[in-house]
Parts: sequence; C-alpha cells; structure tokens
Amino acid sequence: MLSIIVAKAKNNIIGKDNKLIWHISDDLKRFKELTTGHPIIMGRKTFESLGKVLPNRKHIIFSHNPDFKVSDENVEVVHSLLQIQDYIDGKEEAFVIGGAMIYNFLMPYVKKMYVTQIEKDFEGDTFFPKIDTNIWEEVENVEGPKDDENDFEYRYITYVRKDK
Repeated sequence: MLSIIVAKAKNNIIGKDNKLIWHISDDLKRFKELTTGHPIIMGRKTFESLGKVLPNRKHIIFSHNPDFKVSDENVEVVHSLLQIQDYIDGKEEAFVIGGAMIYNFLMPYVKKMYVTQIEKDFEGDTFFPKIDTNIWEEVENVEGPKDDENDFEYRYITYVRKDK
C-alpha cells in the first residue's frame, strides 16, 4: 500500500532549489517515526537532497538514468512503475516522500496521505498537487506543537482515498 508523506505550504509549495524551505523539528521527528521500518520511495533528486541513506528504511529511487547506481544494500534503483508493483499491491505501507514529479506520478496509486499543512505561503519552485476533496477524505486534523524556530502554525492532516 502506498502512502504519501509531505510537508507543504498553504500555496502547495514543497521546496526550492531541491531543499526544504522550513525546518520543523517535530515534523522531522514525525517523519522518522512514521517511515522507520518501511520502504520509502523517491526520485533521484530527493534522494540526493537527503545527503545519506536513512537508517532502518529501504530506499526505492526512481531514475530515468539507467547508469544511476547507489552501492548500498538498503537502496534499490528503479526505472518503471512495474518495478514497484509489489509495493502498490502489498499490505505493507510504503511511503512516497517526493519530489513533485514522483508525487504526481504515483498519486493515482496512493491510498493514504500524511500532510503537514503549513499555514503560510512560501516562495519556491516545487509544488505538491492540489488535494481533490472528491477523491480524498480528511480523517485526522491535529495542530502541530508551537515551534520557537518558526513564525507559522502548522497542522498534521491525514487523508484516505474515498472508496469508488
């Protein structure tokens, strides 16, 4: 089962110059808690922005480049949707962690979204797709704890795909 995990601004910005724009300690802790022990699926640029292989998670990296390789037993480079079919159909939760192209590409196969909704607009160059409330149902909405590093409020919102 595919789930998306994302932090996005009110105007759907998720990044700039292949970097996060904000630093929310509680959100990073939540990301680690939710994804540890689960596969994480991302694009090559997102993988490179991590700076390292995250512990206790299998990394599945989409790349158009057939020569792109990572020498780590916790990393698998894939080039097609067929190569992740087991994650789409499986019972185990796998997390799509970005970037924008991967979010858009895999959105039709996602069953759940964990969204950190930042209640402020930001300038950036990378957007998360608009959440269609005809497709997605909000099942949880919790205010994030106050953060001395940031001057904005944020919420943890969980969505599940509505049954057709």
